[in-house]
Amino acid sequence: MSTAATAHNHGSRPPPKAKAAVSTAPIAENRRARFDYFIDERHECGIVLEGWEVKAIRAGQVQLTDGYVLIKNGELFLIGCRINPLRTASTHVSPLADRTRKLLMSKGDIRRLIGKVEQRGFTLVPLNLHYKGSFVKAEIGLAKGKAEHDKRDTEKKRDWEKEKGQLMRQATKTRS
Repeated sequence: MSTAATAHNHGSRPPPKAKAAVSTAPIAENRRARFDYFIDERHECGIVLEGWEVKAIRAGQVQLTDGYVLIKNGELFLIGCRINPLRTASTHVSPLADRTRKLLMSKGDIRRLIGKVEQRGFTLVPLNLHYKGSFVKAEIGLAKGKAEHDKRDTEKKRDWEKEKGQLMRQATKTRS
């Protein structure tokens, strides 16, 4: 067979399909956690979900604001994460929106987190849910609670940044 015939046969194949772009943006974010806690460490872990929950998450029906992470028998559980079932969910499934979900992490990392939570007074809070490839991952933070005056300081800084941005925009408008 000649090289021209070989090239012709390979040229008739359809081009390989491009892989879908992976989104790194969070699906759901717990903004309240940054306001209420000092986040010391961040950890990514898997989350055990049912099929209807994955569909609801893809549709954006998830809320993390009241969620927290509980350690029980050397395992991590996400409590208070609300995933609202879709109306088109299957009839043979009885969905529970506030069900406790297991988080997946290596035993060594869990043991280290347990030590910090028990000895140093830290707590574990969910920060966001995001995609990693085709999997839904949870980012949890090892956090320490803020006192009331710390929250006021955070609010003052946020307000000052907002005001500073407005002043800068006004200054650039007057120059032009």
